[in-house]
Amino acid sequence: MNIHAPDHSPAPPAPPLRVMMLGFDDAQILDIAGPVQLFTAALRADETPHYAVELIAKVKGPMVTTSGLTLYAARGFDEISDDDLAGLDTFLISGGQGTRALQHDEATLAFIRRVHARARRTASICTGAILLAAAGLLDGKSATTHWAYAPKLARDYPNVQVDGDAIFTRAGNMFTSAGVTAGMDLALALIEDDLGRDTALAIARYHVMYLMRPGGQSQYSAQLAAQAVDDERIAQVCSYIIDNPRADLTVPHLAGIARMSERNFARRFAENAAMTPALFVERARLDEARRRLSDARVPLERVAHEAGFGQAERMRRAFLKHLGVTPNRYRERFRTTRRPTTLLQDMSHDI
Repeated sequence: MNIHAPDHSPAPPAPPLRVMMLGFDDAQILDIAGPVQLFTAALRADETPHYAVELIAKVKGPMVTTSGLTLYAARGFDEISDDDLAGLDTFLISGGQGTRALQHDEATLAFIRRVHARARRTASICTGAILLAAAGLLDGKSATTHWAYAPKLARDYPNVQVDGDAIFTRAGNMFTSAGVTAGMDLALALIEDDLGRDTALAIARYHVMYLMRPGGQSQYSAQLAAQAVDDERIAQVCSYIIDNPRADLTVPHLAGIARMSERNFARRFAENAAMTPALFVERARLDEARRRLSDARVPLERVAHEAGFGQAERMRRAFLKHLGVTPNRYRERFRTTRRPTTLLQDMSHDI
C-alpha cells in the first residue's frame, strides 16, 4: 500500500473577478477610465489583480470619445458568446453623448439585456442609465444619472423612479451613478462590497480622492448652485448665506437683503438657484458642517452651532437627509482616509 504525505502546498489563487465595460463612440472618457482605473488598482498581496477588466463595444476596434481621445474595444458583440458571459462578475455601462443614439439601437439594448441576465451585478455610469432604462431594466427601480439629465430620464421612462440628486443608487443587483466622478464613487463602493472597507479606502487615498462619498450624498452643494445664479441680487443673497450660516436666514430677512417682497424673492430665488431658499440654507449649513467636521477635536454640538444648525440633532437629520450618513460616520470616513495603510505602503513603489 502506498502512503502519500499530505500535500501542504498552497492552493492556487482564485481567478480575478471579471469586469466588462461597455463603451461606444462619443462616450465620456472619464466614465470609462475612472472606474476601470480603480478596479485595476485593486491588487492582492502578491500583486496579482483582484479584477480582470475588459472594454467591449458593438464592434471591435477604436472608439472616439467626446474628448477626442480614442479608446480600443477588445471585442465586439458578435465575439461574445453565452459561454464567455458565464461567471461574469460586473457589467458596467458608460455614459456620454453616444447614449442618445444607442437608446434606440435594438442590437445594443438586446446585448445589454443578455449580459445583465448573466452578470452578478450591473452598473451604469452617468447617462449609461438611459441605456438601462431603454432596455427595460430599470422599470420599477430607483435610479440616478447626471443631475442635468435626470428630468429627461424621468420624462422618457416614467416607470423609472428617478432620484436626480443621489451620487449612486442600488436596487438589488442593479446600480446607477451620477456624472463622471460619481462613477468612481460607485466603483469604490463595489470594491468595498467585494474586498472590504480598508482596501477601498486605501485605493481612494492612493488616487487622492478626498473622500469615499456614500451613495445617498447630494450631487451638488450650495456652493455649486450659487455659481450658476445669474441674477445679481439673488447671487448676493447666496453669498451672504454661505458666508453667514449662523445668521437669521429666514425668507423675510433674506428678502430684505435682496430688496424684494417675500413672495417675489422666493419665486426669483427658486428660478435662479433651482431650489427653495430653505433648501439652499440647509445645504450651505451642511457644507459648513462638513468642513468643520474635519477637525476631530471639535465636539458635534459646537460644529452644529457654528454651522448654523443650533442643535446637533438638527444637524444629524440634515446629514441623513442629504448625505445618507450621520455626522459621526462622516467624520469617521474623513479620518480613516488619512490613516496610513499597509496597502498604500505596498503601492508606493509605483509612484
